[in-house]
Order: sequence, then C-alpha cells, then structure tokens
Amino acid sequence: MTVELVKHSAADTDVLWAARVSTAGEQSLDELSKDPERSKGLINYLMRDRHGSPFEHNSMTFFVSAPLFVFREFHRHRVGWSYNEESGRYRELEPVFYVPDASRKLVQQGRPGKYEFVEGAPEQLKLVEGAMTASYEQSYAAYQEMLEAGVAREVARATLPVGLYSSMYATCNARSLMHFLGLRTKHELAKVPSFPQREIEMVAERMEAEWARLMPLTHAAFNANGRVAP
Repeated sequence: MTVELVKHSAADTDVLWAARVSTAGEQSLDELSKDPERSKGLINYLMRDRHGSPFEHNSMTFFVSAPLFVFREFHRHRVGWSYNEESGRYRELEPVFYVPDASRKLVQQGRPGKYEFVEGAPEQLKLVEGAMTASYEQSYAAYQEMLEAGVAREVARATLPVGLYSSMYATCNARSLMHFLGLRTKHELAKVPSFPQREIEMVAERMEAEWARLMPLTHAAFNANGRVAP
C-alpha cells in the first residue's frame, strides 16, 4: 500500500482558533501565533465532550495506491471526504495486482463479530499466491486482447478483478479522519472494538502516522479519549 501526504493545511492551532471564536470573536485568530501546548487542555476537553466542529477547520490530501477492494471499503466514508480516482475509462490500466505475503493471516475462525484471523499453513500461502497470480494473468491477457481488438477501455476493464491496484487523491479533515480511524484500525486504546480488513488497516495506519505528525496534541487527545471521533 502507498500513502503519501501531498498537501495539507492542518495544525493543532486550527482547533484552538475555531473553538475560541465562540468567546473571543475575531480575536481568536491570535491563537495562530501562540504555542498550542498552552491550550492542550482545551483540545482534550473538546474531544472528551465531543464538541466536534472545531476539528473540521483543517485539510489533508493523501495520494493512495491500493487494491480496488480497499477502495470499495474506503469510499463508504463520505462525510468530510473528497475523492478523485484514476479512471479505467480514460487510461489503460497497469498490470499491478495484490498478492498477500507471509505476514497476512489467511484463516478466519469464528462467526462475524466474534471471529479472528490466524496464520495460514505454508501450503495455503502457496495456493493463494499461485491461484491469484494465475487469475490475474488470465484476466489481464483478456483485457489486453480486447483493447488490441479495438474494444473500448470502459468495456474491456470489466474483466479485471478487485485485486487490481488503483490510485486516488483523498482529502479529509481531522474529524472525518478520526471517524475513519475508529472504524478501520484495531487499537488497544479504542473504547469501541473494530474488526477492519487488514489491507485497509495498513492504509489507515500510514494516514494516522502523517496526521499525528501534523496535529500531535489532537492525536494524543483522540487516543486518550478512546479513539472515538468527536
């Protein structure tokens, strides 16, 4: 998975001036020149009592490259997100496909809501690698055959599987990102348990690392209050 922060306007001070306008009016902009450490208690209060709107006055744009099945889950997050994805209608798609490595737990045990994943046997990993590779090669060959015969890209792409990599720009604010992280990461500090698919969790972890660097006080308050979006 690839996650790159390509542009941003995001800092802990954005939370502070947005919150303090309620009592200080335009003087709240003075927070931009002050050390946010002096007001980390306010950030924690807003997070704890779920006063969420001050966490929306910032922006982060990520470039994400991941399999299509990851994007299908990702695009369920609509509030506070904007997406632009590469199009199989307008460009020939590259033969880049997802094959899990040995670190990916392959076996599901239990029922939905109670299940867990455990390590697969070497022969299971070998089967996964072989079956996926063969399927990808066959589907991409059919795709190429149709393109060479003059079939439109938007028709030929229907043969390609969800393991194909795509790329997109995804823009969000801290509040919408926190909601995403609450659902798409499994974390020991979370008040509400989550059971994300590992591949989208890998994307979420990389996004969280970038956000934590930009807004460390907000990130710390998120963790301290159970990783629940305000």
